[in-house]
Amino acid sequence: MSDEDYEKKSAAESAAETLCAVRAEIGKAFVGQRELVDHALITLLAGGHLLVEGVPGLGKTLLVRSLAQAIGGESKRMQFTPDLMPSDITGNIMLDTRTGQFTTRKGPVFTNLFIADEINRAPAKTQAALFEAMQEFQVTLDGESHPLPEPFMVLATQNPFEHEGTYPLPDAQKDRFLMKIVASYPPADEEKAMVTQVLAEGAGAVLSVTAVKTVLKSGEFALLRDLASTVRLDPVIIDYAVRLTAATRTNAAIQIGAGPRGSLALVRCARARALLEGRDFVLPDDIQILAVPVLAHRLTLSAESELEGQNEDRIIRNLVSLTEAPRI
Repeated sequence: MSDEDYEKKSAAESAAETLCAVRAEIGKAFVGQRELVDHALITLLAGGHLLVEGVPGLGKTLLVRSLAQAIGGESKRMQFTPDLMPSDITGNIMLDTRTGQFTTRKGPVFTNLFIADEINRAPAKTQAALFEAMQEFQVTLDGESHPLPEPFMVLATQNPFEHEGTYPLPDAQKDRFLMKIVASYPPADEEKAMVTQVLAEGAGAVLSVTAVKTVLKSGEFALLRDLASTVRLDPVIIDYAVRLTAATRTNAAIQIGAGPRGSLALVRCARARALLEGRDFVLPDDIQILAVPVLAHRLTLSAESELEGQNEDRIIRNLVSLTEAPRI
């Protein structure tokens, strides 16, 4: 092993220890659900956004508040409703009647972790207000571009579509989320631990993150994100990710497959997962484990497959089993 490789490996192991400390601090407020915590960290490390689907009351907002506290960042939450306007999210230009000058009012999207709660309760026009912020990490107000803070991440929650008053997310909106995961009810032991912990802090009406200590500052987290972008990626891993994504475009059960953005998202998340595990290289396992949360929400199933009761997750898992993985 060369000195450069040793230094990179040492840096990856040190980063994993730091991220483990972040995970431990989050656990002081957000009990259990390790997969959800890891996916949030992977998404933030990869510089992307996370979509979480699940019924209300599973602690999604608490997770983001805890994550923001642990990395020394700021979080803001907005409840999406049918009457929400785009300017309520991004801000607007206002006339100051005292001075006669126009002033810029920045919206809640100007933060490190923006929680778009129940995003699919707002119509497509309002959801589209996040397009520029999610893709270009800036917001344009009256022709002037305003950069968003670093790091910036949207964590959106949505209710299942069968719930009353929900709007399906546009395909272009879904494609901008690096990952989508389904939050399920916690196991009984984790739920008991959570209830015990919350009640020990008082009446249980307020979910507190005061016990969560700041492990690093937001600027230091940017260094970890830069380190994730240097994780070694063998050409055969890139080929594997592209072949897996391309397989979604030729499957009879899928009407519209994942585009090139899906391939890119897969390798970006794989790099972040490798760093989270303390490795300076990506394994085929990273691609396989992340295939469902990265690719499933980018698919549109055919009418026949929906009638047959198939779903995106099951189809992706089947494609993973059918696509030959490289040996490295």
